[in-house]
Amino acid sequence: MSLPHKETMTVGMDRPYNASFHKMLRMFTLTLLTAFVGTYVGMQFVPPAFMLPLVVIELVMLVSAMFIRRRGRAIGYPFVFAFCFISGITLFPAINYYLALGGAAIINTAFILTTVIFAGLTVYAYYSKRDFSFLRGFLMVALLALIGFALVGLFVPGLNAGTVGLVVGFFGVLVFSGFILYDISQCRDGVPEEQIPLAVLGLYLSFINLFLYLLQILGILSTDE
Repeated sequence: MSLPHKETMTVGMDRPYNASFHKMLRMFTLTLLTAFVGTYVGMQFVPPAFMLPLVVIELVMLVSAMFIRRRGRAIGYPFVFAFCFISGITLFPAINYYLALGGAAIINTAFILTTVIFAGLTVYAYYSKRDFSFLRGFLMVALLALIGFALVGLFVPGLNAGTVGLVVGFFGVLVFSGFILYDISQCRDGVPEEQIPLAVLGLYLSFINLFLYLLQILGILSTDE
């Protein structure tokens, strides 16, 4: 196997300031804050019976965003922040489950790990001269595999536990780490203003899914102790 060309492995810290890229990261930070508010609202005010309808709304919005993208059109910031707010609400059952399983420590550890991984991959992909577009095919297939496994898990209790759960968890971390590398490398040279909301939504989804798979891993490991 041949090694990548030396230039593609070089990390240059002299990349010029890119206003649209940094705006994208600022808006991404706001999506996390919006999701945090949503999770608090879900904890304090949303009855459990409302969770399933909200999940359906979330999925419909996600599919709509995919169709809008395929048609070459853009979504707006209200759509993105509404999605993130609903996503935060629907995250609460998972957060509550892991709180009961391992306390606040497991949530904090997963969030810190997610932040460190996301920040590290973002810095590397931004300053690296590597082209990560080759990951696209693998990531699409891997994402479909994860979705399929999640659907099977709805009908097979305990499928996400034990060794199988750990393998899926680590695979999920790998996949969404790859999405972060791919998305950042696609945006590092600039993002058209109208495409920033969609790029922000992609980063948000990668962060949240990375967080959830790390929670899964830590949850399984905590029960094995």
